Amino acid sequence: MSNNEHNDFMEVDSVSDKDKNPKENVEKIVAEAVDSDAEKKADIIDENGAKSEDKEEDYEQICYMCHRPEHIAGKMIKIPGDICICSDCMQRTFDAMNSTPFPMGDFPGVNLGTIPNISMINLSDLQGGVPKNQRLKKKKEKEKKEPAVLDIHSIPAPHKIKASLDEYVVGQEQAKKIMSGAVYNHYKRIMSDMTDGVEIEKSNMLMIGPTGCGKTYLVKTLAKLLDVPLAITDATSLTEAGYIGDDIESVVSKLLAAADNDVEKAEHGIIFIDEIDKIAKKKNTNQRDVSGESVQQGMLKLLEGAEVEVPVGASSKNAMVPMTTVDTKNILFICGGAFPGLEEIIKERLNKESSIGFRADLKDKYDKEENLLQKVTVEDVRNFGMIPEFIGRLPVLFSLEALTEEMLVRILVEPKNAIVKQYKKLLAMDEVLLEFDEDALKTIAKRAKEKKVGARALRAILEEFMIDIMYEIPKDDNIGKVTITESYLEKKGSPMIEMRGTV
Repeated sequence: MSNNEHNDFMEVDSVSDKDKNPKENVEKIVAEAVDSDAEKKADIIDENGAKSEDKEEDYEQICYMCHRPEHIAGKMIKIPGDICICSDCMQRTFDAMNSTPFPMGDFPGVNLGTIPNISMINLSDLQGGVPKNQRLKKKKEKEKKEPAVLDIHSIPAPHKIKASLDEYVVGQEQAKKIMSGAVYNHYKRIMSDMTDGVEIEKSNMLMIGPTGCGKTYLVKTLAKLLDVPLAITDATSLTEAGYIGDDIESVVSKLLAAADNDVEKAEHGIIFIDEIDKIAKKKNTNQRDVSGESVQQGMLKLLEGAEVEVPVGASSKNAMVPMTTVDTKNILFICGGAFPGLEEIIKERLNKESSIGFRADLKDKYDKEENLLQKVTVEDVRNFGMIPEFIGRLPVLFSLEALTEEMLVRILVEPKNAIVKQYKKLLAMDEVLLEFDEDALKTIAKRAKEKKVGARALRAILEEFMIDIMYEIPKDDNIGKVTITESYLEKKGSPMIEMRGTV
């Protein structure tokens, strides 16, 4: 036997030795594959730099056709090839297939047509399933707080409510006193019994005040202090039922959403309807008023207390959205608006009341009065365009003061979350101390007063000159303190900067 023949014989023997026990070979291959997968998983690095293993249940499925995740599209339907399709896309596919015949070949005298806009999917091409970079990780569920039990002892007294409001809102003493008393009485009404036959009426509120005086901020702070759900909506989007826009019931659906779809919790909440002056009755118009007087009439039962059907998880009613019933008799409604032009109505009434003669008041006596809205009456609001039935369901009527320069300076520095405190906190993160001169604060308040948009102007003015400081300060680690001066605001100088060793 030659050497070549001997080598060929040895190779055949070696191959036959491997195939003697095929079961062991298969198990070995599977074990190697499992080990390699484990190594790949071990190499995954999370955001914190530590190794982690991603579990399959941490990811949610995505529809192959519309690419929506499971928490939006709903439960997925799995088809061969590890492909997931949502029920909407599956239904649309079935509808398209039912409405158009399949191509089944050529038959004499029969036109079977084709399916438009549908390309047949070859499942063998999609055996890999959804790529890993297209998988969406599920959000971790937040811990839900247990709803607070509503009782008379859990609701603070009016003076305590006002003291809490004082920490966040500057001025508006009369408005805070009225709101505190009305809210306290409202929740006492909810918890009162009817055994003696005395039923306490709702204390819905109508607040009037110039723009930027803190109407919305007062209501937000109040709801936060009482720990009740709050819905804020604009009356400008409301229209009569049957017209484009939001229905009256949409304000209740927003409250239900704020209460995490808990009907019982929503029925003890607060609804703030801003820009209520925009639904005033239109004067001198021959067109149908679908966003004015008709909206006021539609809100009458809502304000007084009625059971209304509202959509769950949506703002409009349709056949695909579940409905639930919410009773509004225990919901506190607060309406607010700037009521532009109301000053002229008040001025006209006051001038009519002035006497005639040498000691009569001058016609221009009230022209420069800033707080003319403090003299408002129900008659003035009715003349503005609010119908008597609507005003009658808002028994608590009060006005907010116009902001003076002194009040604007206090707003800058006194509240718990004052704008100046916010900037100080931002720079404190860079270990820099921020200070404002008294003259600088007065200059900011004076500029804000000139803009005539209330406290909203303060943030815009501060942003204008603070942007350079917030950009430049982090460049130098030696800066320890920055003082904003009046000359810097007037663009005649620069802020005072002190290094760390001298602070």
